[in-house]
Amino acid sequence: MTGISADPYWWQAAPPQDFHIDHWPERADVVIIGGGYTGFGAAIPLARAGLDVVILERDQIGSGASTRNGGITSGNLRLSFDDLTKRFGAEKATAFYREAKAARTDLAQFITSEKIDCDLQQCGRLVGALRSESLDSMKRDAERLTKLLDIDATVYDQTSLPDYIDTSRYCGGMMRDDIGGIHPAKLLAGMCQIARATSVKIVTQTKMIAVSQQCTSSPTPEFRVETSRGIIHAGHVISATNAYTDDGQPWLRRRLVPVISEMIATEELGENMVRSLMPGLNMYGEALQLGHYYRPSPDGKRILLGGRRMSPNPAKARKKLVDGLTSIFPQLADITITNHWFGFVAFPFDQLPKLAVHDGVIYPSGYCGSGTVWARWLGQKAAHMVLADLDGNAFQGSAFQGVPFRTMPFYSGDPWFLPLAMGLYAIQDKFKTTSK
Repeated sequence: MTGISADPYWWQAAPPQDFHIDHWPERADVVIIGGGYTGFGAAIPLARAGLDVVILERDQIGSGASTRNGGITSGNLRLSFDDLTKRFGAEKATAFYREAKAARTDLAQFITSEKIDCDLQQCGRLVGALRSESLDSMKRDAERLTKLLDIDATVYDQTSLPDYIDTSRYCGGMMRDDIGGIHPAKLLAGMCQIARATSVKIVTQTKMIAVSQQCTSSPTPEFRVETSRGIIHAGHVISATNAYTDDGQPWLRRRLVPVISEMIATEELGENMVRSLMPGLNMYGEALQLGHYYRPSPDGKRILLGGRRMSPNPAKARKKLVDGLTSIFPQLADITITNHWFGFVAFPFDQLPKLAVHDGVIYPSGYCGSGTVWARWLGQKAAHMVLADLDGNAFQGSAFQGVPFRTMPFYSGDPWFLPLAMGLYAIQDKFKTTSK
C-alpha cells in the first residue's frame, strides 16, 4: 500500500492549530497543562466562573489523543462489575458504573446545549461475541445494566445480527442504546472555540518544565510553573496530559502506562456499501481483551477501525488492522486504506480512571482508552474541585477521587513489560476465538 497518510482521518475536517498570546502572563488563577478534552473540560467552567485561566500545550491544540481516537462515546470501565465488587464492594462498584452513565449523558448534553457541530450520533453500540460463553456473560451484564442503570441493553444471537452487521465472525452480541459516536477533532475544536470565547489564554508550542508549590504568607498555596517560555505563578494547577505526560511531571509519569492505539480509514466505499455492511450504522466493538473497535465515518462513506498496536513495525501493524477489518468484512479484501495513524492511551496499574491530588496539583488521568467520555468529565470534575476550594463549598465528588494511584518499584514511565502483557492478552483472546 502506498500513499497512505499518517495523519488521522479526522484532521481533514479539523486540523491541529497553534495559538499565541501577545504578552506572557506572569500570574493566573489556574494553569492547566495540556490542551485536550481534559484541559478544555476544566478550563471552560473555570473561565465561566470568572477565573483567569491559562492552558499550556506542548505541541498544537489537536495534536494528541483527543483527535486520534475512534470517537466512540463508550465511557468503558476495563474492570467488570464483578471484579470491582470483589475489590471495592457492591456499593462502590455501582457508583463507578453510575458515574460512567452520568459522564456519557453529560457529554451529549454539553454538545447539544453548546451547539457544537461534531456529528453527534446517538446510535448505540454493538459488541460482538466470538464464543457462546461470551454471550452468557453478556446476558448477565445486560441484566445488571438494565436493573442498576436503566440502560437498554439487549443480547442477540447470530440470527438477529444481520439487522446490525453483515458478518459471520460473531455468534451474537450485545447492543446498548446509551453509547454513540462523535467526530473527535470537531469536538475538540468546538471546545477550544468556547474556551477562547470565555477568555481562556491558550499557548501552544510551550513545554512545561517543572511545577513547585511555593511557601507564602497567604493561607492559600501558590504554584510556580516553569515553562520553555517563562514562569507563571498560579493559585491552582491542573495536569491534563494523561498518556502524553513527559519528564516534567515525574510523579504522574510513574503512575501511568502509555499504550499505543492505532486506526485505519478505508477509501470512500459509498453510503450503499457501508450501509449494506453496517445496516444500523452503529458503533462496534468485540468481546476480547485486544479486540477491534470500528464504526462508519460520520458521513457514512468509509469504515474506520482501530486496536492496540502489537508490532513496532508500522507496515506489520497496519497489516494486522487490515486483517482485522477483513476478518469482519471479507467483502473488503481489495479496498484501499487512505489513513493509518496512532496515538497514546494511558492505563493506571489498577486500570481505573483517577482524580488525584498530589502536592496540591490536581491530576485527572488514566482513562484506559475511553477518554472520549472520561477526559472531559474528569477535567470538569477537577474544575469543580478548584471552585469548591475557592468558594469554601463542599466538592460534589467523583467515585474515582481518592482511589489509590499506585506505581511499581523502579518504574519511571517506560513500560518495558508491555510486550509481555500484550502477549498474555493475545493468548487469552486466542482461546476466545478458537470455538463458538
